[in-house]
Amino acid sequence: MVLENAPGWQSWLAPEFDAPYMQTLQAFLQQEQLAGKVIYPDAKHWFHALEATPLEQVRVVIIGQDPYHQPDQAHGLSFSVRPGIKTPPSLVNIYKELETDMGIPRASHGCLENWAQQGVLLLNAVLTVENSKAGSHQKKGWEQFTDRIIATVNEQCENVVFMLWGSYAQKKGAKIDLQRHLILESAHPSPLAAYRGFFGCQHFSQANAYLSANGRSPVDWQLPEIG
Repeated sequence: MVLENAPGWQSWLAPEFDAPYMQTLQAFLQQEQLAGKVIYPDAKHWFHALEATPLEQVRVVIIGQDPYHQPDQAHGLSFSVRPGIKTPPSLVNIYKELETDMGIPRASHGCLENWAQQGVLLLNAVLTVENSKAGSHQKKGWEQFTDRIIATVNEQCENVVFMLWGSYAQKKGAKIDLQRHLILESAHPSPLAAYRGFFGCQHFSQANAYLSANGRSPVDWQLPEIG
């Protein structure tokens, strides 16, 4: 694995690739591929969240758990799917909250690439998964790597909004410096949990208010149509 075309991240994350845990993870992934197992997303998209959102541009961090595990869904951004793929239930609920919070109509697609390009780091805690086996690559080393990503944002950036949806994301963000950044917490947007506090959380408007108050440009949450 090589981290390429990820502006600002290389100098902070390159040492991780020589660490024992990362060597073990690489060996695991190679074994899975040699065994003929299908892994999502494609290898070229494993680090897409970092490639799409340079470190110095990070304004918001949204933490997911692991990639979608069905064909053609995952492309390296948390909660996002490729263009032309049906919008997953959790993202439908994110769109519902965005509409209630800011009056932004629901997008007709589930690709969040535009958010990533505006500085929204869409980071999964685990960056790969086996076809049709949710959580299959958890506790193989990815969590340590993505902890390092979060720590890098915490240490190197100022006035970033961390949206921590659900207990998993909240534990992942437990060490964020509250003097430098804003943490917004709620229930997870999944259909099983959204009614327990995600709906009505107003995270999108709160994020923009914080960014504006700290001299940073707000995010345009309205996604453009994809032709």
